[in-house]
Amino acid sequence: MELIFSARSRTQEQTEYLGLEQHGLRALVELSGGDGGSNDPVQACVRICNEGRNAWAGVIHVELPFPKRNPRFFLPAFMYGRNRGEAPQNVTNEFPRLREGNPSRPSSPWWMVRSDRLSHPVALVYDSRKVYGLSASPYFIRKDGVKRQWKPGAEGEFYQYGGYTCSLSSGRVGYTLGYENAPLLFIKSKQVEERAPLANNCFELAPGESVELSFDLFDYDADSELGINAAIEAVYYQYHQSPRQASDVRTTVTDLATAIYQYAWLPEERQYSGFVIEDDDTGGYRYNKLLSISWTNGLSVATPVLMAALRLGDESMRGQAIDCITNIVENSMNPATGLPYESYQNGKWCINGWWFDGMRNSGHSSYLAGQALYYILKAFDYEQRYRNCIHDDWLDFVKRALLKLERTKNEDHEYPYVISEKTGVGIEYDAFAGTWCMAALAYYCWLTDDRAHLDSLKKSENHYYETFVKRMECYGTPLDTDKATDSEGILAYIKALRYIHALTGDPLYLQHLKDAFNYEFTFKFCYNSPVKVPPLSRIGWSSCGGSVTSIANPHIHPMSSNVVDEMLYYLENGDDPYVHDRLLDTIGWGCQTYNRYDREFDYGKKGWMSERFCHSEGLLTQKYRDGSLASTWFCLMPWASGCIIEGLAGDYWGK
Repeated sequence: MELIFSARSRTQEQTEYLGLEQHGLRALVELSGGDGGSNDPVQACVRICNEGRNAWAGVIHVELPFPKRNPRFFLPAFMYGRNRGEAPQNVTNEFPRLREGNPSRPSSPWWMVRSDRLSHPVALVYDSRKVYGLSASPYFIRKDGVKRQWKPGAEGEFYQYGGYTCSLSSGRVGYTLGYENAPLLFIKSKQVEERAPLANNCFELAPGESVELSFDLFDYDADSELGINAAIEAVYYQYHQSPRQASDVRTTVTDLATAIYQYAWLPEERQYSGFVIEDDDTGGYRYNKLLSISWTNGLSVATPVLMAALRLGDESMRGQAIDCITNIVENSMNPATGLPYESYQNGKWCINGWWFDGMRNSGHSSYLAGQALYYILKAFDYEQRYRNCIHDDWLDFVKRALLKLERTKNEDHEYPYVISEKTGVGIEYDAFAGTWCMAALAYYCWLTDDRAHLDSLKKSENHYYETFVKRMECYGTPLDTDKATDSEGILAYIKALRYIHALTGDPLYLQHLKDAFNYEFTFKFCYNSPVKVPPLSRIGWSSCGGSVTSIANPHIHPMSSNVVDEMLYYLENGDDPYVHDRLLDTIGWGCQTYNRYDREFDYGKKGWMSERFCHSEGLLTQKYRDGSLASTWFCLMPWASGCIIEGLAGDYWGK
């Protein structure tokens, strides 16, 4: 294995990286041990020395070349394949894409990014049945004047971030001392900044000073892109930190559900508000309603609140949640299609939700429709199990809509992304969103022991597995990302697999379930990023166990907390320490990411929680009243709380 070194100093005019000797720097490399496998990587010990007479400041680039044929890059939570650089890019939402040549924004043949944009400190590539890559510490610490790479348990004050790189043009993955966000910095999909001059992002070396680095280098065979997950698991255990201990499970469920019940309910709408915001001028509250049947409101809130109410024995809370569910079941159906309208505006049910103007085609969404049906079934299930109360009208609503959705599938057995509001036929496909329809159908078949659609389920599952999951590139779920690769759709696929396996007992579906978990884990932080901006910095908030939402909206949000039941199901069917440890991370993260008391996160009441947690300072947009930047949104977002509640008030309750 060979490592290639270059550097760019803060004082040089050009942006190109030059050989170390042109900077007065020298690198000494010693390779030892290992065969390059995921559990036995080659160890590279590197020492970089400043042999010049003057202090040096800049970014040092260490690259690992590989035999380039048809590479697909994987920088967890940042780059999947080529981030769909193969697809049309003239869309509303920008995110980093890889293309060869000299493409226009937002594509580039190479990317450099600060290490905390990655959930795991590793850059991997899959090419021609081989996995190559390198891993090194995400940041540096300093103790007694000596700079060194951080490792869990190491003592010292934070010094500087590292960075990770990938190049389609040269066939390399890399690591940097100091960092650049280049050629673009994506703060969010609609806020993108050009490459900034080197300033506070530099690594500094005094005359005669040296720094020692260690790398794990990977080079092993793999049958598909799924092979990268072995290296990610190894990196997880090398850098893992647990989330901070905060509330216990029962307290967390109580706090979150009570806050939704007390502050978010809109009785005149028979719905919950999408946002609840403190009004500093009046001392009251403002509501951004965003009324919908699911996703960011509706059943994704009502069903978890119902679960909490049943666990806590709170009849008033239960009645509120049932009122929301009943309203949707009784009033949302579009008679022209037999599918539920997704939104409610100006006293009318419609398809024009807050996401409408970001879509390429108008119509029903399989994401919201399928998810809504799934959560109606879950509410039915819990009411039947814990109150022996059977809501036949709920089940009938779901059955009728599922039969309509089954008729929309194409020859690949894929559900449409968008469905005609007038005729109920599929308009747009090529998306992972329809896995929510698959999850709802699998749940329905399990609940009712109706196996008439089992063959159809198997065919759909096979399509989604081969087309998306096996390639480690699931895109087209959230309606506000222009089909960016994301972590949301896999949650529905995971839920579907649980019930398909329960119906069949076929071990194939347990293997697919593990592959799906592995994909989701690539978005889930394995260590606690050193956040430097309040309120997260002040609280000691932990990133470990939280998952990045997508490559277009790269903050941490809580949706992945809703598959705790499915992780438990997998573990009940086989021993797997890795999934078990990820389960504990997920639970621990959820118990520490909300207000345990009024204004703990510098806003709101006890139990309030938002959806946006900025683990990286490159994501900051929210501001305090004095204009200074903040690392979270200052509002209650019930759907976010609902994800934590669903995970903790389900089968994990009492464990």
